Amino acid sequence: LTGTKYGCGGGGCGACTVMVSTYEPALKKIRHYSANACLLPICSLYGAAVTTVEGVGNTKTRVHPVQERLAKCHGSQCGFCTPGMVMSIYTLLRNHPEPTSEQMIAALAGNLCRCTGYRPILDACKTFCKESICCQKKANGKCCLDQEDDLFDKEEKVSTRLFSTDEFQPLDPTQELIFPPELMRMAENQPKRTLFFHGERMTWVSPVTLDELLDLKAAHPKAPLVVGNTSVGPEMKFRDVFHPIVIAPSRIPDLNVVKRTDDGLTLGASCSLSLVKAVLTNATSEFPEEKTKVFCAVLQQLRTLGGEQIRNVASLGGNIISRKSTSDLNPILAASNCVLNLASRGRKRQIPLSDIFADGVGNNMIMPEEILVSVHIPYSRKGEYVSAFRQAPRRENALPITNAGMRVLFEEGTDIIKDLSIFYGGAVSTTICAKQTCWILTGRHWNEQMLDEACRLVLKEIALPGSASGEKVDYKKTLIVSFFYRFFLEVLQSLKTTDPCHYPDIPMEYRSVLQDFKNKMPQSIQIYQAKPSQSPQDPVGRPIMHQSGIKHATGEAVYTDDLPSVDGELFLAVVTSSRAHAKIVSIDISEALKGPGVFDIITAHDVPATNEFYYSDDPEIIFARNKVICVGQIVCAVVADSDVHAKQAAAKVKIEYEVLEPVILTIEEAIKHNSFFEPKRKLEQGNVDQAFETVDNIIEGEIHIGGQEHFYMETQSVLAVPKGEDKEMDVYVSTQHPAIIQEMVAASLGVPANRIMCHVKRVGGAFGGKLLKAGLLASVAAVAANKTSRAVRLILSRGDDMLITGGRHPFIGKYKVGFMNNGRIIAVDAKYYINGGCTPDESVLVAEVSLLKMDNAYKIPNLRCWAYACKTNLPSNTAFRGFGFPQSALVTETWITGVADKTGLSPEKIREINMYKEDKQTHFKQKLDPQNLIRCWNECMEKSAYYSRKTAVNEFNKQNYWKKKGIAIVPMKFPFGLGTRYLSQAAALVHIYTDGSVLLTHGGIEMGQGIHTKMIQVASRELNIPMSRIHFCETSTTTVPNACASAGSAGTDVNGMAVKDACQTLLKRLQPIINKNPKGTWNDWIKEAFEQSVSLSATGYFRGYNENMDWERGEGQPFTYFLYGAACSEVEINCLTGDHKNLRTDIVMDIGCSINPAVDIGQIEGAFVQGVGLYTMEELKYSPEGVLYTRGPDQYKIPAVCDIPEQFSVSLLSASQNPYAIYASKGIGEAGLFLGCSVFFALRHAVTSVRNERGLKETFALNSPLTAEQIRAGCADDFTEMV
Repeated sequence: LTGTKYGCGGGGCGACTVMVSTYEPALKKIRHYSANACLLPICSLYGAAVTTVEGVGNTKTRVHPVQERLAKCHGSQCGFCTPGMVMSIYTLLRNHPEPTSEQMIAALAGNLCRCTGYRPILDACKTFCKESICCQKKANGKCCLDQEDDLFDKEEKVSTRLFSTDEFQPLDPTQELIFPPELMRMAENQPKRTLFFHGERMTWVSPVTLDELLDLKAAHPKAPLVVGNTSVGPEMKFRDVFHPIVIAPSRIPDLNVVKRTDDGLTLGASCSLSLVKAVLTNATSEFPEEKTKVFCAVLQQLRTLGGEQIRNVASLGGNIISRKSTSDLNPILAASNCVLNLASRGRKRQIPLSDIFADGVGNNMIMPEEILVSVHIPYSRKGEYVSAFRQAPRRENALPITNAGMRVLFEEGTDIIKDLSIFYGGAVSTTICAKQTCWILTGRHWNEQMLDEACRLVLKEIALPGSASGEKVDYKKTLIVSFFYRFFLEVLQSLKTTDPCHYPDIPMEYRSVLQDFKNKMPQSIQIYQAKPSQSPQDPVGRPIMHQSGIKHATGEAVYTDDLPSVDGELFLAVVTSSRAHAKIVSIDISEALKGPGVFDIITAHDVPATNEFYYSDDPEIIFARNKVICVGQIVCAVVADSDVHAKQAAAKVKIEYEVLEPVILTIEEAIKHNSFFEPKRKLEQGNVDQAFETVDNIIEGEIHIGGQEHFYMETQSVLAVPKGEDKEMDVYVSTQHPAIIQEMVAASLGVPANRIMCHVKRVGGAFGGKLLKAGLLASVAAVAANKTSRAVRLILSRGDDMLITGGRHPFIGKYKVGFMNNGRIIAVDAKYYINGGCTPDESVLVAEVSLLKMDNAYKIPNLRCWAYACKTNLPSNTAFRGFGFPQSALVTETWITGVADKTGLSPEKIREINMYKEDKQTHFKQKLDPQNLIRCWNECMEKSAYYSRKTAVNEFNKQNYWKKKGIAIVPMKFPFGLGTRYLSQAAALVHIYTDGSVLLTHGGIEMGQGIHTKMIQVASRELNIPMSRIHFCETSTTTVPNACASAGSAGTDVNGMAVKDACQTLLKRLQPIINKNPKGTWNDWIKEAFEQSVSLSATGYFRGYNENMDWERGEGQPFTYFLYGAACSEVEINCLTGDHKNLRTDIVMDIGCSINPAVDIGQIEGAFVQGVGLYTMEELKYSPEGVLYTRGPDQYKIPAVCDIPEQFSVSLLSASQNPYAIYASKGIGEAGLFLGCSVFFALRHAVTSVRNERGLKETFALNSPLTAEQIRAGCADDFTEMV
């Protein structure tokens, strides 16, 4: 079964979600829950039924409503995360056939998607929710989903529906799979017995009584107890921890108790966190409020702890015993005086939970042979207040940066502290108690004076080590005191409510901070132009579902790793460098070769021909030969009979290094050592130096923009199959550029390209990351396949993928801007430095594009800008959606806001004054007509009601001190083009078979952008036959040779032209036959054509756009046309924690005449959300030695469901024509990403209003990503001062 996908291996992405069902004979109840297959030990599933996506439905029998709606609502693009989404929603519906929107959004918190931006997935979910989610936006009170008939806009119908709900089959709970009766019988009749499972290296024991467990623990004191495997699993996987014996206690009744006592609740240690959540939720509704304050605080933390899949399996006891500093529960349980019930052979005892954190990590309160049986959570008392807090890089499914649990008990009827207890997590290596502080403050009144002293004491008592993993010490300290202040306010508020006469009111403007940001089901609206006059069978311009949509949702869509194994196939694991710059002294492979199942080790010596590819002065390298130039460079590879054996052996390869100097990691170090890739580029227009002398004002500054990991859901994957004759080889690979794979593999093996057949069916997301990097990895697999004469499969683990492949270029922009007092910008002098990493890859090209596109939407009369690609010892950075534009345009928008601050005008005024107005030339002398830019800007202003909302934002900011809102609107001009003609050529091949069916292929790659769907739409229009008659099989170098990469938004543009050309050739041949028999059917004509010996196969070709750029003269026509857009975003920030919420985004885009509005709007939204990730969340961290820390979804946070705007609207500009591209469309894949910076500038607006209110006049720089840490530091106050 290949439907369940491997996305990260650590339970962080949800791609491998399955449903587990168990039967409880005592209650006669079946329980369904979702879980991550990657962490679920098979041994733990004894007696359980597992449903995978294949079991939910498939195209051969019946497609389930969840699968159907997800596909028809356009909820899949690349489709790799879709089976996991289906399983999360399906499990929820099995438990709640009519869920609330809160339940729905919670069910998806543990699932990541990198393509869609989640909106269409949520659209599909809303169709199952019981409350109607209607926008009630329209003036006439009609919902946007009821097609209005009165909205005719210049003869063009405006349409807001991308799918029609009438064709959905209803959800029928009676049609679901039943729980297997034999498992029920087994559960009811078989006496429970201890289970033993023996593996190659370890044993799994699952006892059934407490006594037996205690005996086992006495015999094996070091063996861990595993329930959900969410802590031990990742340790064994990612940190090479090995346990010969594992004990699974989850079948023991004593560890699963749930009972109420007079003073609280007792919960068994192996109760799952979901069960704990359910029990506490029930308790809070049944008991009076004053008894449930502890329960409420624990629930507060459980809501955001992990995703549903993790909470369903992770146990309460595991969370406590692992004593991780990142546990959100431990601080609150410790502060609330919870009690642990421990047992060992012949002895039971109770200890306060707080004891296990008494002296930090070295604590040995619990003996190795003791186990935790249950946890007692007490009721709260009168006069007692309990709260829990956390701040994480993402609101849901993320480990915290810092968290806290606090409790205070007052002397009866007073505000004098009788007992205070404060615990923090995330500060040091385990949960920590502020004992001194609590002790000193006992007996004080709860007032400002106490607050002041408490903050100072806490900071003194909790000393944070400057930790290794690039952690933010100042931010943590600020959070520590900010959390206490928040607790202080909460308690004051409660005291006031209980006794209004005695206690002072909290000032109104402080109150809002007591409300955390909640997740609501986002509302969305999409507007595009329907063409009522078009013939019904012409599919162009209609929101047609992705051709593979249903297969994505049923798990039948095949990706590289889903290909069935070839006889004798070997798995390859890479061995990477652990040094950033060093000589390889020796490689010792003796231990590795002894490992079980190991077949061979492949090094640079095994490459028959080319190991270094010189595309420019510095080479791209397959295997490191004598030295390594970054951490993560491939040194050698192990092939073995299974991926587990290959990885085990790879860990045993010993490499001895001799460190070389210098080690250059940052842009600053590269500048210091003058380490660059040539050439450096410069563009200049006007007379800059002279202009600076005439201006009223000058600002200078610099901004740092961090890199970004592609995080395509499907990691790099290759399957190389040698054919055994004539040195032929089939290479199945997840890539955007099959031709370069063919070229590199052929060169490395020293065979002609005609022996290498490269096949690509579909790609699970790429975003620029599967071009050159995929070629090097394919060569690694091909060299191994060539040496062993066996098929070789290379699937990178998420950690290796992130370590090896590089991503978007980190960027530093330095600028000097001269302007007049009225806001007109006269002169700009800018320098851009990009961190290229250790090999050239596309870095110089990225630097060039960042220069060519730096003006964004603005006309700057005098301009000089330089771009430098730095050569450093980091993994080589590469192409990434937007290709330099998202970085250089952010620099431009930064100085635009800088000018606004300086002149006292609003940023949108500065933008309007300097925007391209009439037909002008760009700074490289290419003409442009900015009419649609101005239309997008004005329409976005109007649709977003910008000015009235800005007034409302300012009003809100006056009334709230600790919460602020911000709003920003940003225009965009995105030039389309690849700079040279030969890079945009394309070809297609169309066959018509005698039964009238059509087989179509072209050089484009399907990676989620719907190119095959659009190509079938094109062929359908040209041949005038329904889309159902046309099939697309795969992209292959055998059918379309020398195809260009699917990159730079150009795939549809160029391949569409080629498909159109081929279809027109065929129609020309058929024309005489059609003329003779105009009333005949398509099949008649084809039959007749065959009988007349008319060729029914044709190639189509497109020469490419005529683009050029002369860097010597600094002018040219590097682009063919321009896309325009504008986005307005509104945010709200919490000034105490730095947390923020995206409230609303309105996007207007000019994309010509859309070929498929559903696909195009999906591209805009997906790119926008990726941009929000780039500018506000995604942060790569390296050690001082150049080792990447952020190697998976646990450390690296891409946007999740909780990060998309609560109101999200996208409109396509009407009546826009583009004479240059197929059917007047525009290439749209990348442009939307930059619009994510509207959120960045909305945050900047919010931070600015905080600083203005607090009288902070000095200018401040905000870098990207604008994380909570930076927002908090920008909102300077008494607490940041203390730190």
